[in-house]
Amino acid sequence: MPNLEKLATLTTESRNPASEHIDELPTLALLTVINDEDAKVAAAVQAELPVIARAVDAIAERFLKGGRLFYIGAGTSGRLGVLDASECPPTFSVPAELVQGLIAGGDRALRLSSEHSEDSPEEGAADLAAASFTAGDTLVGVAASGRTPYVLGALAHARALGALTIALACVANSELSASADLTIAPVTGPEVLTGSTRMKAGTATKLVLNMLSTGVMIRTGAVYGNLMVNVKPTNAKLVDRAQRIIMAATHCDQPTAASLLEASGQSVKTAIVMRKLQLDRPAAEARLSGANGILRDALHS
Repeated sequence: MPNLEKLATLTTESRNPASEHIDELPTLALLTVINDEDAKVAAAVQAELPVIARAVDAIAERFLKGGRLFYIGAGTSGRLGVLDASECPPTFSVPAELVQGLIAGGDRALRLSSEHSEDSPEEGAADLAAASFTAGDTLVGVAASGRTPYVLGALAHARALGALTIALACVANSELSASADLTIAPVTGPEVLTGSTRMKAGTATKLVLNMLSTGVMIRTGAVYGNLMVNVKPTNAKLVDRAQRIIMAATHCDQPTAASLLEASGQSVKTAIVMRKLQLDRPAAEARLSGANGILRDALHS
């Protein structure tokens, strides 16, 4: 049984004076209280930008050596990790194995509450081992309270392997931080509903996870300017997006972009290199390969 002595002292479990009488307020007023509290989240995340930047660079370095990124958590924290991981393949056209989300209780817990699963550090370690986690990978342990046993067990397993470990919590000086190489801790304070960390803490967690995955993808070449050049045109909407990306990057018209996309084998990056450097497909592909797939380097090498 986990130690619960300090749980009541956590800021995420404290009562929020601003919402103590929220049930007595008219609807617009109660929503204003929630919105006012939400407005504090961005500042809490902003305070953590230096360590988030260190995390992005460290994860990107491991990606370039074949490493992967894992998120692990329970309840809302776990669901947010799975959400961010699942968005990486369609957004950046990377393999599903590159960014993975694990949640206490397994995929069933994405829809049905399995909060009891968070109390076992052994399950956290076992789930990570079952995912074939290695020393070259990175683990982000996500727990708003900073003390979830399931996450602590996974972090201990990852550290024993020598992998990079990152703690993401919404309280200061947490147990998680003592178990990780880097700690990201946007302190969001008491929730509008006491202890309901799906609210401000959940919002802060989502913002940080967005930054981690997007920052790493930018650093490793999945983005050119602010264009998602790794997009795979697998349906009508994505064909249109791919063509618009080519148009924006090369200042060509739509028919030219469509022709380039076809000639490139449906590769936006290859199409852009072909147009900008006036190369045929094999030469453009060779140029990209020599630049490790990073479009800007391929164009300027």
